Amino acid sequence: MTKHNFYAGPAILPKSVLQKASQAILNFSDMDLSLLEISHRSKQFEAVMDESKSLILEIMNLRDDYDVLFMGGGASSQFFMVPMNILKDDETACYVNTGTWASGAIKEARLFGNVNVLASSEDDHFRHIPKGFTIPSDAAYLHLTSNNTIYGSQYQSFPDSPIPLFCDMSSDIFSKRLDFSKFDLIYAGAQKNLGPAGVTIVVLKKSLIGRSARKLPTMLNYKSFSEKGSMYNTPPVFPIYVTMLTLQWIKEIGGLEVVENRNRAKAECLYNEIDRNSCFYGTVEKNDRSWMNVVFVPNNPEHENLFLEACKAEGCVGLAGHRSVGGFRASLYNALELKSVQVLVDVMKRFEEKYA
Repeated sequence: MTKHNFYAGPAILPKSVLQKASQAILNFSDMDLSLLEISHRSKQFEAVMDESKSLILEIMNLRDDYDVLFMGGGASSQFFMVPMNILKDDETACYVNTGTWASGAIKEARLFGNVNVLASSEDDHFRHIPKGFTIPSDAAYLHLTSNNTIYGSQYQSFPDSPIPLFCDMSSDIFSKRLDFSKFDLIYAGAQKNLGPAGVTIVVLKKSLIGRSARKLPTMLNYKSFSEKGSMYNTPPVFPIYVTMLTLQWIKEIGGLEVVENRNRAKAECLYNEIDRNSCFYGTVEKNDRSWMNVVFVPNNPEHENLFLEACKAEGCVGLAGHRSVGGFRASLYNALELKSVQVLVDVMKRFEEKYA
């Protein structure tokens, strides 16, 4: 049976990427060695690092005043590494709370300085993106979470900030066109839209490196990774390679314009059915709905397991909502095809015919 992969992460990858990665596990770059067993200091893998960095900057249309770091620890480690590396002891950082991961970033930042939560949608169960708040000009930076994987909300536009703008883009990086130069620092775990779990990408202005002047452990210092080309120690070789292949795929299919059009079509297809279907309703305000993580619930709670079974029978997997929210979550990451979304929509239509 064909499987339609709606898991929130680790997420679906392009089939061509998986095929190339599979071959590299057996024989990488005609070395008669597996990618998993070569030296990370070999010229073949150094070429992978160089191309990965170059592709990220190219797709983001950023100049060489930005650096790209490949790190471990997941995006959650950046919750503390960002303030640890950037925020000075007597400074204040600004945050907006839009969900679980934004809340985690706020908690960690408080270990290293003052935190001003400018706005929050917590009292609305994170069903909207806060707007219209004032950004103080004397703070060190403003931190946002671009897409909220659990609750299904997403920034459709970003505020103009008088202070450096930082963003956790883990679950929607490279899903649409953006003016990435608005951001001074971006980080993302690869396992949503770029590659397998195990590598985290940090893109930041070089002028930020060493800003806090703290004495930091070597492996928690952006400077260590920048100076050594992300190879102070052995980097996560395989995840970086698969990330490179995915970046190549984005470029080959036409770049972010094509990716954006594909993702818009998928999101519109599913949201239109949610709004039409009498068995379901969306949980997020329409203007703030995520293109990546579509969260919806049944009008009749007793239908939850019945619908998941109906989806499973048609090969639609990964649709159970996060344990803290319940209901359903369909993740529409870049590699998911529109035809898979249409299969899900057809299941929803048949479900309505049977149970409405």
